Amino acid sequence: MKKKLLAIIALTVLGCSAVTLSQADDAKPAAKPYPLKTCIVSGEKLGEMGSPSSTNYNGQEFKFCCKDCIKDFAKDPAKFEKKLAKAEKKLAPKSDK
Repeated sequence: MKKKLLAIIALTVLGCSAVTLSQADDAKPAAKPYPLKTCIVSGEKLGEMGSPSSTNYNGQEFKFCCKDCIKDFAKDPAKFEKKLAKAEKKLAPKSDK
């Protein structure tokens, strides 16, 4: 009897977790696409060292040339978020005033 009760509780908890996770995934907005052709950490051209890796941080996609750069990014992601914002300003078309 105890085993059946524990099995029912376990299935109920797991079922709720699965629903919660899938609902959370559905609710996430898509990350803003990465605008650069170079790694945010090293500055290397993406794709020269194999297939680039990516991650999302604060709703922004970031791309990396290698796994070591992902580790460096993880140490201080806010630093690279600022670096990307600066790079995006340079990429923005200049308006004629």
